[in-house]
Amino acid sequence: MIGGEQETFDKVRPVLDAYARCAERIGDVGAGQLAKMVNQICIAGVVQGLAEGVHFAKQANLDVAKVIEVISKGAAQSWQMENRYQAMIDNEYEFGFAIDWMRKDLGIALDEARNNNAKLPVTALVDQFYGDLQEMGGNRWDTSSLHARLTKKKAE
Repeated sequence: MIGGEQETFDKVRPVLDAYARCAERIGDVGAGQLAKMVNQICIAGVVQGLAEGVHFAKQANLDVAKVIEVISKGAAQSWQMENRYQAMIDNEYEFGFAIDWMRKDLGIALDEARNNNAKLPVTALVDQFYGDLQEMGGNRWDTSSLHARLTKKKAE
């Protein structure tokens, strides 16, 4: 997600292609930062939905792994589901993108939303949930620890 002049992007493209799976110019200077905000906004809602789904499945005494295996073949499928459901099942959150970093990013997005009059009610709510996890001592936990907030369990 890159913002800048097309000519500059074209010059650095070979270097980016050497290490990036995907490098795209989104627009002028600043567009890459805005695209990163969109990414974090989308992730926040998806991870919260996954946390609630895993929590619900556990409370219903379902085989959570089997449920995820089935629903990940349909419309519910996401990278977060495929890569973070097991952490939620196991209450292991000591890896990945830290809550402190996510709150920084969501704060930037929420500030920009106030500037451009975007409505982000789910993002604001999930940001508060991450604040709850920080109060539980989870500053460095992975963002999938939203599940721990529902169960009020500290990461193991």
